[in-house]
Amino acid sequence: MVELKTPAEIEQMRAAGRVVANALAAVKKEAAAGMSLRELDAVAREVLHSAGAVSLFEGYQPGFATSPFSGVICTSVNDAVLHGPPGDLVLQDGDLLNVDCGASLDGWCADSAISFCVGTPRAEDLELIATTEQALAAGIAEAVPGNRLSDISAAIGRIGKAAGIGTNLDFGGHGIGRRMHEDPHIPNGGRPGRGLKLRPGHVFAIEPWFWTGPGSTYVIDEDGWTLRSADQTRGAHAEHTVAITEEGPQILTLQ
Repeated sequence: MVELKTPAEIEQMRAAGRVVANALAAVKKEAAAGMSLRELDAVAREVLHSAGAVSLFEGYQPGFATSPFSGVICTSVNDAVLHGPPGDLVLQDGDLLNVDCGASLDGWCADSAISFCVGTPRAEDLELIATTEQALAAGIAEAVPGNRLSDISAAIGRIGKAAGIGTNLDFGGHGIGRRMHEDPHIPNGGRPGRGLKLRPGHVFAIEPWFWTGPGSTYVIDEDGWTLRSADQTRGAHAEHTVAITEEGPQILTLQ
């Protein structure tokens, strides 16, 4: 069942989204060569704690995971693109870092992700990040009343296909509200004009993720969480929580 949120409930989700955006901004500001992923997790943890928010990630254990998640952010480096637990890995100059954060405030959830370079960037990493952000913008632009759910997916997929980069449909966007993962699943590709008809009050986490290589297969580390490209090419991830309204899509995960 896909629930509709009232304008008041969307505003409550916006408050949670602001906390998430602040946490991601703080992590990006502090990230530097020589800093561990665990230290970055502590930065985000303090932002959530100060706002009275609760992490959606810590202790979470979906069906594919072999153990509960150990941090408040996902930190995926270089050829890792999703779900990386924040451990003792120390960042190096030139690393490509993907950070995902979700939080609940007063019972309402928000979820967002960013990718950025640590220190000296590689040109191809900057291009990949720009493409991923372009795909997110394209998906958000389709989140309007009267469109179909697959219009969001198709818009994201077109950007990835045009760039000739790897796109996987197993993990993607999702509904969000009182819970982090609600119906429906939103794959990052597909044919337009299909699926749920979009209505004001729908709220989705839209999240394209790509690899620089053409492959779309992945492997999962022994930690049971970290998802890496099978061909070891670098990846990027971008996500916003978005409400569909009569006035157009509203991004709820902004500072």
